[in-house]
Parts: sequence; structure tokens; C-alpha cells
Amino acid sequence: MWMRWLALLLFVVLLGSLFVRLGEWQLHRLEQRRETNARITAFHNQPVKPYQEVFGGPIGDDPQWQRVSVTGSYDAKHQLQAMLRNQGGKAGSEVLTPMRTEQGDWLLVDRGFIPRAQGANEIAVLPDPPTGRVTVTGYVKRSEYDDKPNAMLPEQGTVRLVNTEVLSQHLPYTLLDGYVGLIDSSVPQAGDLQPITPPELTEGPHLSYALQWFTFTVIAVIGAAILVRGDLRDRRKALARREKAAAQAENRESTDSLTAPRRTGEDE
Repeated sequence: MWMRWLALLLFVVLLGSLFVRLGEWQLHRLEQRRETNARITAFHNQPVKPYQEVFGGPIGDDPQWQRVSVTGSYDAKHQLQAMLRNQGGKAGSEVLTPMRTEQGDWLLVDRGFIPRAQGANEIAVLPDPPTGRVTVTGYVKRSEYDDKPNAMLPEQGTVRLVNTEVLSQHLPYTLLDGYVGLIDSSVPQAGDLQPITPPELTEGPHLSYALQWFTFTVIAVIGAAILVRGDLRDRRKALARREKAAAQAENRESTDSLTAPRRTGEDE
């Protein structure tokens, strides 16, 4: 009995610890989401900045979704299609085109999102970028990373993750770190390209998920207590049955001793 309770206690501790960690992880993601929302709101209330003020070094999380402007000309020969993208609940791809800025830098521009109809294939021919001098307004986005390097390598004009450091190794020039998600262009674009949009300013399901994990922890503890209580109740009942059986047996022995006939000797 005690070994069973000890094993049950160990199981509940391990399971409860896992549930608590998962709940804390969801709360951490909720805090990150709130910070992102606050940053997007703050950037929306700020004026658009020249790209040089932001793209002066490595792009991390902090400058993401800040609006910048850049003027230059596109390099249509080296544009790529970013696969397996999502925007506004729709699946599709994005068109990546390097731009030579008037300041002499090479900056990657995400020219827009192309939704894919359900069951359809991704487009094979990308829409050509505008020619000549173009001014673009867009969101700052950091490079994407993955433990699998192949996900960042361009292959047959497509790429899974957008990492400008890796892409620079396959281009005749070096791109600035990070890239720009196009919002508006001074020259109209061809094709069904939708402007890049920031994440929705919602907190998502993280709080409800955290509460669910914490609830599972409470359920595990209560369930273990119910099992122990049931064991104790069954043990008391079994003890009571044994005591009752022992008492009945003792009563039968007493009754048998009183009712048994006495033997008399032959001389009497």
C-alpha cells in the first residue's frame, strides 16, 4: 500500500511539474506577444524613417515592424519565392527581390504575399518588379533562422526561410542584414501581390492555454487525493470485515462450548 502511494506521489509530482512548466511557457509567450503588440503600436504612431537609420547593423527583434522608406531599383534577375507563408489566415508565398538603393546598399524587399487557392500549386512565374527608380515604404523584418541549414538555402528560385546572410552567399553582392516587408510602392506592381501586414494586435490563446495547464495540475493532485482516500476507505472496510468475522467466529466458539453435552463416567 505504501509503495503504491509513493509511486503515485512521484508520478503526480513529475506530471504536475510538467504541466506547471507548460503553463509558465504559455505565460512567457503571452508576455512576448504583449511586448510585440506594444512595439507595433508605438511604431505605428511614429513617422516613417529612412532605412539607413535602422539598417546600420544586425536586425534583431526590437526594430521589427518599424516603418522605413527606401529608394532604389530592383534586381529582377535574382528575385526568389519564399514558400509556405501565411498571412491573414491564408496560405501562400511571398516574392523577395533585392533592391540597389540610391545610397549604394543592397536591401532585400519582400514585395508582397500571393495567396494560394486551396488545393492549388504555388505559382511558377513570379510577377516582374517595377523598373527604374522606385520608392518603397515597408516594415523592418529580421532574418529567419532554423537549426536545419537547408531551410535557408535557395533552391531553384525558392527558399523556405528568409536569411539575408545565407542568401548573400548565393548572390553577386552582399545584402544588408534583415529585410523590408513592402506596405506601399511609388510605382504600381504587377500581379496579385498583397502588402505585408503585421501580426494581429491580439493576445492570442496563450492565457487560456496557461490556465488549462494549471487546471490539469490541480486535477492531477485532486485525482491522486481521491485515489489515496479510496484506498484508505477500502482498507478500513476490509479491517471492519475482518474484525466482524473474527467476532462472529468467537461468538460461535462460545456458543458451541456452552451447548456441547457433558460426558459422564460409567461408574456414575
